[in-house]
Amino acid sequence: MKRFVDNYIERHMHPVNRVLHLIGVPLTFVVSVIFLVREEPWLALACFVGGYILQFVGHAVEGNDAGEVVLVKKIAGKPYIEFGPRSQFYGTEATKE
Repeated sequence: MKRFVDNYIERHMHPVNRVLHLIGVPLTFVVSVIFLVREEPWLALACFVGGYILQFVGHAVEGNDAGEVVLVKKIAGKPYIEFGPRSQFYGTEATKE
């Protein structure tokens, strides 16, 4: 668990990325479920997609790939950026291939 938390913190260092995740994660995984329970599927879908968009924008600001993108690129054998430029200040590699 510590490794997951350390990795998460390192991948989300930019203040804009943090704010976008603070909004996007609950929108994606909590609010969308609430709308599904209330039988409002279009609002649930809008929250799910909108929340993911916020998270992807956050990673673009951070300068790294979102976790899902890293996973797909790893499987495909493509280069990916796991840690953004800010993580270099903490001794982490900027890219993985």
